[in-house]
Amino acid sequence: MQLIAPDILAEARGMTGAMAGTITVLGVALWLFGWRWHRFWVVAGITLASGLIGLNAGRTSGGTQVMAVGILLAVSAGLLALELAKVLAFVAGGCGAWLAAQWVFPQAQELWAVFLCGGLFGILLYRLWTMLLTSLLGVLFAGHAGILLAEQVWALDTGDWVARNVAPLNGLVVGFVVLGVLLQAVSARDLEAAEAKPEEATEADEEKSEEPPPPPPKPKPKSKRIPWWKRLLAPRKAA
Repeated sequence: MQLIAPDILAEARGMTGAMAGTITVLGVALWLFGWRWHRFWVVAGITLASGLIGLNAGRTSGGTQVMAVGILLAVSAGLLALELAKVLAFVAGGCGAWLAAQWVFPQAQELWAVFLCGGLFGILLYRLWTMLLTSLLGVLFAGHAGILLAEQVWALDTGDWVARNVAPLNGLVVGFVVLGVLLQAVSARDLEAAEAKPEEATEADEEKSEEPPPPPPKPKPKSKRIPWWKRLLAPRKAA
C-alpha cells in the first residue's frame, strides 16, 4: 500500500506552482486545525462533493441544466452539512465494522448487529474520527502537493524516488498523522479552556449581583457642645 502514490503524482504533474503551493498550505491547515475548524471543513467538503456529484449526474443524464443541478445540490447539502456529518459518521462506522467482521468471519451472515454497533461507535468517537481523518487528508494533500512543488523548484524526478522509498514514506505519513491528532487534541483543549474562562467570570458576576448589598454604617452620635456664652450665663449651683 502506497500512501504517497506515484500514479497521483504522474496525473498531477502539469499542475502550476501556485496551485501546488495553495494545496500544500490547505493541507497543513487541515492537518493542524482539523478539529478546531471542523465545522468549516465538514460544510466545505460536503458542499464540494455534492456539487461534483450533481454536475456528474447532470452530465450523464444529458440534461441541459447541468450547472443548475450541481449548484442546487451543493447548496442543499451545505445547509444540511452538520446534520449529515453525524449520519455519515454512523454509516462509515457501520460499514467499517461490517467489512472488518466479514474479513475476520467470512462465513458470517446477517451482520446488522455489527453494523449498528459500528455506527454507534462512529457517533460516540466522532471527535477522534474527525481528528484522524482531517490529519490523514491534510498529510496526503500536503505530501503530494509538496513533492510536486519540490519537483518544479529543483527539477527532480520524484516519481522514481517515491517508487523506491515506499516504506519510509509510509512511515513518515503515519508519524505525521499521529502527530497531527495530538496537536489537534492540545489545540482543542486550549480552546475549550479559553471558552470556559468567560463563562466562569459571568457566573461569578451573576452570583455577586444576586447577593444583597451590605447595610450602610450607622452614623456616630455627635456630642452636643454648649457655646461659651451659655456657660457664662448659666446659674452656678450652690456649694
